[in-house]
Amino acid sequence: MEYSDAGRLPRALLALALVWAGLSSLLPAADAPAPSGKLLVFAAASLTDVLTEISADYTSATGRPVALSFAASSALAKQIEAGAQADVFFSADTDWMDYLEQRKLIASATRTNVLGNRLVLIAPADSALAVKIEPGTALCAALGNGRLATGDPDSVPAGRYARAALTTLGSWGCIADRLVRADNVRAALAFVARGEAPLGIVYRTDALVEKKVRILAVFPAGSHPPITYPAAATASSTGGAGFIAYLKQPAAQAVFRKFGFDPPP
Repeated sequence: MEYSDAGRLPRALLALALVWAGLSSLLPAADAPAPSGKLLVFAAASLTDVLTEISADYTSATGRPVALSFAASSALAKQIEAGAQADVFFSADTDWMDYLEQRKLIASATRTNVLGNRLVLIAPADSALAVKIEPGTALCAALGNGRLATGDPDSVPAGRYARAALTTLGSWGCIADRLVRADNVRAALAFVARGEAPLGIVYRTDALVEKKVRILAVFPAGSHPPITYPAAATASSTGGAGFIAYLKQPAAQAVFRKFGFDPPP
């Protein structure tokens, strides 16, 4: 009798094991990654502070987290062209948005101009320089032996605007070989903030968030193309359009104004 009971016990355990194995096959693996639903936004470096705040507000309102990647618009556009899986591209000029649209890498129906900005001449906060922006302005003399920091005018939007403005004012010829060609506008801002360049050309919103610089002058709007920030969902995105729609809402626009941005031209 004892032998018979002992023989039945392993068979009962085996049956339970088989039932559990069947149920386990219906359950997800414990280590299988769950979809995060996170949006990846590629944005111009000049949007760093304001978009960080707006993205947090968007997540609070929708429950959807946002990851932000900031760099020069040119670098971000090239990354998207190379296959980076961003959901939104938020550029500091229309040229790089056009670049992606021509290659069918954005959803054209979602493209919209969100913001404007102004171009300013800056110096370190403790600098005694005084410069007026007008045709024939003596920027080269103001530089002394130093250099002027701005975005690389061959690719970075801030540098392109700067080159246009200096050309209009007749100063490009003497400045062209005396540039610190920064990878993005925030890098140019940092050169001036650290005192490594006596002058810089950045967006007004950049200067407003950096206490170690001061604005010497604002470039006339007619001296350069209108500073326009377009945004669009990428062609591969499934959720970018909602984020772009949020950027146009009154709550987001109020934050943009708080950081010194203008309406789109």
